[in-house]
Amino acid sequence: MGIEYITLLIVISLLGLMALGVPLGITTLTVSLATAILYFGTRAGFFIVAANVSEVLHKYELIAVPFFVFMANVLERSGIAKSLFDSMAIMGGRFRGSVGVQTCIVAVVLAAMSGIMGGEIVMLGLIALPQMLRLGYDKHLSIGIICAAGALATLIPPSVVLIIYGLAAQVSITKLFAASAVPGLILASLYITYILIRVRLKPSMAPIYDIPETGLPFLQRLKFLKGIILPGVLIGTVLGIIYSGIATVTEAAAIGAVGALVVAAVRGELRWKMARDAMRQTVLTVGSIIWLVLGAVSLIGIYNRIGGGEFLRGILTGLDVAPIMVIVVMMLIVMVLGTFLEWIAIIFITVPIFAPVVVDLGFDPVWFGVLFAMNIQMYYLSPPFGPACFFLKSVAPKGVELQDIFVAVLPFIALQAVGLFLVLFIPELALWLPSLME
Repeated sequence: MGIEYITLLIVISLLGLMALGVPLGITTLTVSLATAILYFGTRAGFFIVAANVSEVLHKYELIAVPFFVFMANVLERSGIAKSLFDSMAIMGGRFRGSVGVQTCIVAVVLAAMSGIMGGEIVMLGLIALPQMLRLGYDKHLSIGIICAAGALATLIPPSVVLIIYGLAAQVSITKLFAASAVPGLILASLYITYILIRVRLKPSMAPIYDIPETGLPFLQRLKFLKGIILPGVLIGTVLGIIYSGIATVTEAAAIGAVGALVVAAVRGELRWKMARDAMRQTVLTVGSIIWLVLGAVSLIGIYNRIGGGEFLRGILTGLDVAPIMVIVVMMLIVMVLGTFLEWIAIIFITVPIFAPVVVDLGFDPVWFGVLFAMNIQMYYLSPPFGPACFFLKSVAPKGVELQDIFVAVLPFIALQAVGLFLVLFIPELALWLPSLME
């Protein structure tokens, strides 16, 4: 049977098992085992799958994921996010749209503390969304800000998406972190600009945040900076030792995890129950990630062994279009896969095939990694399957329907597309900072 028919059969099998409700990690693992046994026999098939899985689990960089997840869980449960939001809102003073702008800024800081998309959206949904609705902010504007700003964790270092991409593409995670920083800030700036324009055109969408503290002179408001200092020190330490080359990403993640416990202790929030809950949630989150990694790695390993990788790379390199259009086709493939696959599976299924093609076309795989993460961010918001919409719905106040969320994210998806095209056609936006590290 030709490889093109095997490819079609694998896709049909994946879709069929997922339609039956089989978890994605089990689905990909089952299809990979079945393919390996059919091609190589039972004994050899099991050995090949086990060897593929064992290889990725021995990746030292993968240890950074549980450390960053644990750091995020500790910070969430120690009340730092709420203090950070309150401090930023007060420091913002009295101007129209200030709470929306401060929410975007807080989201950037939270992204730099966690690297996990779902957790940040839930956190902002619990803290910032009720605050904005209470102050009379337009419902759709408030929802869009939460979803879009919360999804910045896909891009802002230490993004777990970039860590997994770096493992799959075999490129420097440190360089990926450096390359994604500027595009992440560009997206945040686009969101802030959009907010300020919208509320300027229609002031009723964002009443002024009028509390006594915001009316104080700036110097007197500086005392409220205490809610920003500890998170700032932690973020500066973790990212600083990565970019300076003092420590690897994994070592920095471990320092961040310990630092989160220290911050919680300084705040008087370090309790056994809090630490236990943080560890439990870390195990659940990382466990689900590992199952997805195992399934996706075993599937793509077997598929490459039977010639699937060369088949798909041949299709991509054989396209009679400009090289940049091949990159656009890859982005479109990722968008389509995002409608029914988890981002981890998308990375391990596509990146081992895409990355060599990107290099052959003369492009930088670090730049492509930033584009890939931005694309994942768009899929994360896009209805009707966008996970961000469902994460927010799970914690949204009464009266916020899923349809409201779908409508609210559309302008921000357009802004994400603008950011994606900026980085696509101006690669220096992503590559200039890594070039300084060489």
